[in-house]
Amino acid sequence: MSRNRLYFDSAATTPIDPKVLREYVWHLKNTTGNASSISKEGVAAKKVLETSRKEVAASLGARPLEVVFTSGGTESNNLAIMGTFESLGGSDFKTQNGKKFHAITTEIEHSSVLECFRQLEKKGLQVTYLPVSSGGVIDSNVLKKALRPETALVSIQYANGEIGVIQPIREISKVIRDFNSRFAIHASRLKTQFHTDVSQAASYLNLSVERLGVDLMTLDSHKIYGPKGVGALYLRSGVKISQITFGGGQEGGMRSGTENVPAIAAFAKALQICAVQREKESLRLATLRDQIYSGILENIGMEILVNGEMKNRLPNNLNISIRDIDTEFLTLQLDAKGIAVSTKSACVDSDVGSYVVKALGGHPWRSKNTLRISLGRFTTIDQCRNFVRVLRGFLKK
Repeated sequence: MSRNRLYFDSAATTPIDPKVLREYVWHLKNTTGNASSISKEGVAAKKVLETSRKEVAASLGARPLEVVFTSGGTESNNLAIMGTFESLGGSDFKTQNGKKFHAITTEIEHSSVLECFRQLEKKGLQVTYLPVSSGGVIDSNVLKKALRPETALVSIQYANGEIGVIQPIREISKVIRDFNSRFAIHASRLKTQFHTDVSQAASYLNLSVERLGVDLMTLDSHKIYGPKGVGALYLRSGVKISQITFGGGQEGGMRSGTENVPAIAAFAKALQICAVQREKESLRLATLRDQIYSGILENIGMEILVNGEMKNRLPNNLNISIRDIDTEFLTLQLDAKGIAVSTKSACVDSDVGSYVVKALGGHPWRSKNTLRISLGRFTTIDQCRNFVRVLRGFLKK
């Protein structure tokens, strides 16, 4: 990434941390074996792999055997969701009493979650898409009413990648636990499992799986200053899912394919750094973000709306809608000036605006005129001031 550019698109991907890069390069040069091989090189690679697994597990307060390495967040989400319903057996998605299995998610999940459920709906799964408030938060009472004896999975992200809003995951997990306890005497009933995607939250929020009360958790390396193409799925011991890829049976049979050991080691390092810097970095970025927002609003003379609650969002995220401004064109103008921002998730290919912002309601123009500004570990106060100056110059034209 050029030093001359101002990067405000960390929600799309983060640059690799120099410490993580050194770890990655060292293993690329020195850990050359296949971790499934019994050769000296293979044994060495296996040792690095399992050490990394222990390190990731420690960051989550989990056990090493509960960590499955994947190619990233999308695969982890697919494995959690598709794997859950594959494990139920059959192709008609019916329970023992003949009713359809059911799942719950939200209207604002990442596309890798929503598309899984849409595919499963075509095969007969019943899915409830929970609405969110105007601030982007789900109501746990609405979730409580949506749960059914046939509900096999609830999948709700920890924090949204577009608007940065944080969901009450601990409260949600309590609702699900209480619901499960009501049916504990029915041995034939499948327990409702809880999955959350923490890809955007991992740099800033506590990831203790016991504290959060989740059964499955998705992590993605390139969102936390690690290399692309690697991630993990936390799979609580005793939770049943089926593999969705087939081959050599690596990762406890959950994810076949030769493990990318250098990337996994670097991912573990990135997660450790996040844990150490989490509190201090969150305070720093929240201060910078608020300064950017104040600078944009100062005497600007146009309608600007914040998308999502300001008090309950990731510290690095600011998502706004600007009335009468083509933010796609504005993004290109800023890019030409050496500034990277975005309008919505990089994983969404759509010319109709942001489905996440649309779910918040309000003015029709709101979802089409979005600008996502996401700060990162290497964002400085001078960069923020320069960004505000250039952006205000375009808005005043």
